[in-house]
Amino acid sequence: METVELTRDCEAVQIPGGDTITLGKGTGVDITQTLGGTYTVRAGMGLFRIGAQDADALGREVTAAAGTDGPVTVESVHAMLKQCYDPEIPVNIVDLGLVYDTAVDKGDDGIEVNVKMTLTAQGCGMGPTIAADAQSKILSLEGVASADVEIVWDPPWNQSMISDEGRETLGM
Repeated sequence: METVELTRDCEAVQIPGGDTITLGKGTGVDITQTLGGTYTVRAGMGLFRIGAQDADALGREVTAAAGTDGPVTVESVHAMLKQCYDPEIPVNIVDLGLVYDTAVDKGDDGIEVNVKMTLTAQGCGMGPTIAADAQSKILSLEGVASADVEIVWDPPWNQSMISDEGRETLGM
């Protein structure tokens, strides 16, 4: 864990509620997770997720998601989605077992990607934020014209859906 002062005002999403607020310049935060280009921080008011575009407010370099070479496939989409993390869990959404279905189709304007995913809990307010992060990463793949990430609840997620790699990371 590292403690820093924000160098400028920045937008943050409150965890787990999902409400967006502005954390002010000079606010002291403890950085608790730095995975997938996003940052989970603890401020006096609770936990927050700061997006990659605001990394500079934490004194970090703003970086883009690392792409993959070659054609857009289910595998290349999953490689990008392995850069998306629940802000409270240090395992990517693919290895957590949250990605249920991925379709890659050729459209008139380019590749169309459709993903169905779930969350670890139905009441989690972070769903729209995680889905937007996934969509952004998919759209960064060369040739992708559209990406739709839908949150679904069937089947309900459970811990048996976590991959072996995810289980190892979590010490399970």
